[in-house]
Amino acid sequence: MDFDWLVIDDGSSDETRDLVQGWIKEGIINVQYIYKENGGLYTGYNTAYEAISTDLNVCIDSDDAMPRDAVETILYEWQRRGSKHVAGLIGLDVYMDSGKPIGGAFLEGLTECYLLDLYTKRIHRGDSKQVMRTDLMKQVAPQVGFPGEKNFNPIYLLLQVCDDYPLLVVNKPLCLVEYQTGDSMSRNIWHQYFDSPRSFAKLRKLEMHLKRSTPINRCRSAIHYAAESLIAFFVYTLCRKN
Repeated sequence: MDFDWLVIDDGSSDETRDLVQGWIKEGIINVQYIYKENGGLYTGYNTAYEAISTDLNVCIDSDDAMPRDAVETILYEWQRRGSKHVAGLIGLDVYMDSGKPIGGAFLEGLTECYLLDLYTKRIHRGDSKQVMRTDLMKQVAPQVGFPGEKNFNPIYLLLQVCDDYPLLVVNKPLCLVEYQTGDSMSRNIWHQYFDSPRSFAKLRKLEMHLKRSTPINRCRSAIHYAAESLIAFFVYTLCRKN
């Protein structure tokens, strides 16, 4: 079988274990279940990369899903175009209810790209799903965070790999997303800034030093780095004194 489903349970307190064990007993596909203490998304990635044995991997959040033909599409495209010179594949995130790409599709004729170029060079402003070579991701994992900070974006690992290797563009849906818009997202990101300021600062520092980072992106990252360092000082020095 060309597909394994690795379920990382990040400290859930519901019936996740029983549900997954039922799927394992059915034996329709290969399912591996790993339970860990709650530590945030990036620690789930770290646990996964210790266990993954397949050539490619893709992370699907617990509230998202994959289209029925996504695995078939990934295998077909990789067998046809994959090589040691690319980091993996990049496809579209689409709305679960409508199937429309979030932010639009990729440009027609675009066959490969570097992850950072999508945003810094305004090649594509929509959301995307990366399917990564496991050997390359294991080279940069684990992602080292900070005690008590759970909101450290796992893109920290992807950016390191994708600074050296491009991704093959697949202009098809690879992930179905229940997408939140509006004030709730804005409030959530500000909560994350104050909840995990050192993690965000570390991510901005990485962006400043990436080979493919543009002068404008370095400047933007430096501003964010300074701001998040000040937040960290406020949170961990001033607040603790009080």
